[in-house]
Amino acid sequence: MLRPRIIPCLLVHNNGLVKTVNFKSPKYVGDPINAVKIFNEKESDELIVLDIDATANNREPNYNMIARLAAECRMPLCYGGGVRTAAQAKKIIGLGVEKVAISAAIIDTPELITQIADEVGSQSVVAVFDVKKRLLTKNYDIYTHNGIKKTKHTFFEMILKVQELGAGEIVVNSIDNDGQMKGYDLELALRIKLLAHIPITILGGAGSVKDIGELVRQCGIIGAAAGSLFVFKGVYRAVLISYPTPTEKNELLRTYFCV
Repeated sequence: MLRPRIIPCLLVHNNGLVKTVNFKSPKYVGDPINAVKIFNEKESDELIVLDIDATANNREPNYNMIARLAAECRMPLCYGGGVRTAAQAKKIIGLGVEKVAISAAIIDTPELITQIADEVGSQSVVAVFDVKKRLLTKNYDIYTHNGIKKTKHTFFEMILKVQELGAGEIVVNSIDNDGQMKGYDLELALRIKLLAHIPITILGGAGSVKDIGELVRQCGIIGAAAGSLFVFKGVYRAVLISYPTPTEKNELLRTYFCV
């Protein structure tokens, strides 16, 4: 039976693990490899690792780091950052990564999705959109390069387009909610759910397991990704990596998903 997925999202900056607020002020929270080891022990459903320097600095993915992450990781791993060609994506999959995330590159070259899907399969192609809500409207703008560059593309049209081109999954990250720990943008999640016929994952805003539960209650089978929730503890945001135990996760799904 298909079930919602609970997915830690790790951001890599200057080779360290960081967490941002509204895509700004990255705070160092540890070593990425150590974090992967802990999430292995906690039996995480999946793991997303995004190198936030690669595209911003116009450099290739850090293949050495990716190889180390893949060798350590015992759960499905999605990597994003700096991927601009099908050859790069194929090399990353060859290192042991299950999914390759593409963001800025598909804004400039949407057909890259098809090219990568032809090389590694649609199931390994993840389209990532960083979005910000327009004031006084129900529309969203897509941003790239760590939320700096606003694109001219219509967000909901892009959701339809990447599916047609062969993406196997869509990850949507709310810039407005990033690091706020006040809950997901549920309105956004529901609108995407209505448009998508492939798996979707929502990122940005989770501050408690109940936030994940509410996302699952309203959207059903979905990926619930979070950063701050799994690396911070308490009102002072002390660094402590956590993840629901199998018992806690089952109870969460029984309560909100009726399994």
